[in-house]
Amino acid sequence: MAEIGAPHAGGASVDGVIVRTERAVGRLTLDRPRAINALDIGMVRRLRTALETWRGAVDVDTVVLDGAGERGFCAGGDVRSLVERIRAGEPDETLPFFREEYALNAAIAEYPVPVVAIADGVTMGGGIGLAGHAAIRVVTERSRLAMPETRIGFTPDVGGSLLLARAPGRLGEYLALTGDHMDAADAIHAGFADQLVPAERIDDFREALASRADPTGPAEIVLLFDETPGTSRLQVARVWIDDAFAAPTVPEILARLDARSEADAATAAATIRSLSPTAVTVALEAVRRARRLPGLRAALAQEYALVDWFVHTQPDLVEGVRAQLIDKDRAPKWRPGALDALPDDLVERAFAHVPAEPLWEDR
Repeated sequence: MAEIGAPHAGGASVDGVIVRTERAVGRLTLDRPRAINALDIGMVRRLRTALETWRGAVDVDTVVLDGAGERGFCAGGDVRSLVERIRAGEPDETLPFFREEYALNAAIAEYPVPVVAIADGVTMGGGIGLAGHAAIRVVTERSRLAMPETRIGFTPDVGGSLLLARAPGRLGEYLALTGDHMDAADAIHAGFADQLVPAERIDDFREALASRADPTGPAEIVLLFDETPGTSRLQVARVWIDDAFAAPTVPEILARLDARSEADAATAAATIRSLSPTAVTVALEAVRRARRLPGLRAALAQEYALVDWFVHTQPDLVEGVRAQLIDKDRAPKWRPGALDALPDDLVERAFAHVPAEPLWEDR
């Protein structure tokens, strides 16, 4: 079996990223394999610097973004270090990471030459923020994609709310609330990926991108390696997902799930009931509001305001990270612990929150 995202000779790892050019291809490899390439601020800055360096360069006409190691492309952001800042009474110190990460997400989406993201293996949270906004998004049979933020008492970010909002039917609400995983077929159906390339052909695909003859571009090259995925589990499940997750509130979604006969509907209901009531309520509204936003920058601005609200006012993010990633007891104590204990104006307060410093100064 081919190694996931195997580093290529010709570049040194600096701040967790290998940066090099291979003929007309600029290649960026996340290089924290022991952490499944989880992003820290040094990695974010290194990626942004490389993209800015290549912007407008006549000798770089494609950028390839991949990950080192055998487990995946990127498991997300390094939220443990962020929670340490909140615990230390320094919530404002967490915000520079989000500001720079979101600027990187926008830069990838707006880049003047195609960015090809190879989301082989685990790709979650911040990894979706990198791969999900690329011009060409490649998955393999080993890919496992998710926006699992509600599982740590948080809400989908890195532009994920917009990707979820654009998913067919009510898959966006389902994926946001449950944090369920997508395989390659699911990711393509839900709009998180474009092509499936078998893992054993990824190295050949990268080589073809570097050695291609003009005017052939990456969009044409990937079709030479693309395979049709099998049936998407989520596509089949839309019979009950679209019915239940069209309900206007989380309690009504749960009632519709309880009324379904499918075993997976019962599993979804149990998952939602185990999660932070605050997080699932805010996540549902975030996806629905994102459907009315004009684009990625607006979605990122909405998410940034919610980040600021969570880190300054809500205990569930710290508790969720503690339970899932630090102590790993998987027994979070949410506050409040029940949907019917949430303040009536929770959604209004969350979305009325204005950060002290806006995300975008010029837009």
